Amino acid sequence: MFAVTGITGQVGGVVARLLLAASHDVRAIVRDAAKGEAWAKQGCEVALADLNDEHALQHAFEGAEGVFILLPPTFDPSPGFPEARKTIAALRAALAAARPSKVVVLSTIGAQATQPNLLNQLQILEQELGTLPMPVAFLRAAWFIENAAWDVAPARDSGIVPSFLQPLDKPVPMVATADIGRVAAELLRESWTGRRIVELEGPQRISPDMIAESFARLLGRDVSMTAVPRDTWEELFRSQGMKNPTPRMQMIDGFNEEWICFEGTENEVRKGRVPLDTVLQSLIEKAS
Repeated sequence: MFAVTGITGQVGGVVARLLLAASHDVRAIVRDAAKGEAWAKQGCEVALADLNDEHALQHAFEGAEGVFILLPPTFDPSPGFPEARKTIAALRAALAAARPSKVVVLSTIGAQATQPNLLNQLQILEQELGTLPMPVAFLRAAWFIENAAWDVAPARDSGIVPSFLQPLDKPVPMVATADIGRVAAELLRESWTGRRIVELEGPQRISPDMIAESFARLLGRDVSMTAVPRDTWEELFRSQGMKNPTPRMQMIDGFNEEWICFEGTENEVRKGRVPLDTVLQSLIEKAS
């Protein structure tokens, strides 16, 4: 039996559906019983647990052949990441007590970066869960292509899409959530010992200009990207309600300056299969 956190989201949902399709037993870990009903109908066992509740998590993880861990994203964290640290402490304590046979953790490209940025939350996650006594695999995924969901409306309505990734013609490692979920499900079915890092990106690197070109093909209209000036970011993010935009800005700087990158060295490398057009077409359909 495999226990899956984040099952109501894009990646966790893919993990669960693929495991079910392969005739594995799946335990859906949800905070809300109502959200668990749809998974129960698909054949999942449902466990209720908040990710900050160590004891509920321990119960949810007990008896599992493997556990998939997805740290809920905090895009506007308090200084020092106390929100993430609280959840990570609960997850680590629960896993240490429940002792599942293995753990697969969704991490990120750039988890090894020493510079301060938003993705340090996942660096902390790797550091803490990497000391667990059971086999642990960290799946370091590239920038999600699905982040382009924010671009659908401007591409469709005006044909001009603002981009924080710059320069506009520079390819960036990106990957579809379907590929992330697929590889996570594959890892859960594998056997290994110790700590393992797997780096994952899509079939090709993607620039903002390539996203515009894809939107133009799919929408049948001219679409272009425009770079959002760096000196306007903080005011813009604060106007959108962010209280602490600095980590997010630092993360984008990291991609633009390429110090958020894959580590290489002895890490495993896997490639996704889902092309850009497929993801953007799905995003357009969801927005219509």
